[in-house]
Amino acid sequence: MTARVRTTLVAATAVALSIAVAGPAVAAPATGGHDRTRRAMEAAVTAGVPGVTASAGDARGTWSEAVGTGDLRTGEPRSERDRYRVGSITKTFVATVLLQLEAEGRLSLDDTVDEWLPGVVEGNGHDGGRITVRQLLNHTSGVHDYTADEEFVRAYFLAPGFFEHRYDTLTPRELVAITMTHEPDFAPGAGWRYSNTNYVLAGMVIEEVTGHPYGDEVRRRLIEPLKLRATSVPGTRTTLPRPSSRAYSKLAGPATGPTYDVTRLNPSIAGAAGEMISSSADLNRFYTALFRGRLLPAEQLAEMTTTVPAEPGAEYGLGLIKRRLDCGVTVWGHAGGIHGSSSEAVATRDGRHALAFNFNGDWAGDSGAVIEAEFCAK
Repeated sequence: MTARVRTTLVAATAVALSIAVAGPAVAAPATGGHDRTRRAMEAAVTAGVPGVTASAGDARGTWSEAVGTGDLRTGEPRSERDRYRVGSITKTFVATVLLQLEAEGRLSLDDTVDEWLPGVVEGNGHDGGRITVRQLLNHTSGVHDYTADEEFVRAYFLAPGFFEHRYDTLTPRELVAITMTHEPDFAPGAGWRYSNTNYVLAGMVIEEVTGHPYGDEVRRRLIEPLKLRATSVPGTRTTLPRPSSRAYSKLAGPATGPTYDVTRLNPSIAGAAGEMISSSADLNRFYTALFRGRLLPAEQLAEMTTTVPAEPGAEYGLGLIKRRLDCGVTVWGHAGGIHGSSSEAVATRDGRHALAFNFNGDWAGDSGAVIEAEFCAK
């Protein structure tokens, strides 16, 4: 999967490096069928990721493990129970809520953005009257990505801007306003490009339809029914709930440069595009329920899994990435990146095999290798 699809909100700060910031993890005893996955996690630590936490579920049962370091200052190890910022995995939750609303007859995916948010998407060639809700969800709207704005990158992703602005609160309308200072990437429906602005707008549509903030609807419709006790929509809360590890970033500095603790931040800079917190076990529960038809009627799940070409090796549905692995297995899910946190949650289409994991560093490690190890093990 390409860097553009994988890194989402940390695209500006994702820097490959070959120097480790923590020593290799000591191999744990064998736990029946996940040895290759654990070795891939250990390889990520060797490559520089401080620590990795993961959980998988299949016909053999569930498996959870953590390797490496959760706190570079104290040496505390990562925990398989860690909660972490999931970044753009948030998008699957948001798309699921909108599809539930469609199933209830409260909106159509073919509604235009202007029908729900009149006057919000306009300027510099943007026209909300030509963009549909579906195009927001599959990134074919052409709406520019606010996280690609140079001033936004300097203020929120790079040092010293991050340390000056890490606790700023930004509203969805302020994020969209940044986008409107740029021209569209292409005419609606004429191409595909990942844009976090699409999902900020999707969250705003949810609020207009329901009268409640998108986070309230995610809690009521998904978190509470599935008993996702480690999952939350933090809003402006700057801390991570325990248990959790520290999150680390180079803030786009060189591989040999300082490693910064970026655990505390105001996630309103991501909003409905990537603010949520969860755990590996909770993410597996969510995606398993989704693909087994517990969250959406068959018609809406079929719409969700109808894809458009994205980037080499990946197709995009509605809040879902479809990826065919080297061994021929196809997995569905989403990647998520935000400061100091890089996550993946994927499952087979039948929901019988799921994997979720997190790196508590955003500059190193091969997440694709972990996925291949889990789903392609002989």
